Amino acid sequence: MQGQPTSVLFACDYNAVRSPMAEGIMKRDYGSSIFVQSAGVRHKLEIDGFSIAVCAEIGVVLSQHRARSFSEMEEWGDQIDGYDLIVALSPAAQRAALEYTRFYALDVEYWPIFDPTDLGRNREEKLAAYRQARDQIEARIRARFGPPIEVEP
Repeated sequence: MQGQPTSVLFACDYNAVRSPMAEGIMKRDYGSSIFVQSAGVRHKLEIDGFSIAVCAEIGVVLSQHRARSFSEMEEWGDQIDGYDLIVALSPAAQRAALEYTRFYALDVEYWPIFDPTDLGRNREEKLAAYRQARDQIEARIRARFGPPIEVEP
């Protein structure tokens, strides 16, 4: 297993579906042992309601998440070079993250998590697609960071 970073930034296209799920699952499972945030390549959307719903099923609260882009992060003083690892969950996020490696010494990993937003014809089918993405993210997190740690309430 690779070394454990002390800070991780999850990234996807809009910071509305996959990366907030990953951030929430990491915070639930690893508490403050690893600093975790998420961002998108662009910011045009707010947190997706289906993401909120499927994460609530596993005890992850996303309703207060505020979507943000890489550039907004930096405008707000959260510098990209402050992270040890960027985990890109989409091809666009991977390209954006690799651009930062031209200037900063940080690691980038690409986890090809599918985008569930256009799947399903009705609510139950959509929820099933989002659950699949959520479960895929959770499995990758466990494979990379190990079993969850005991987080004190």
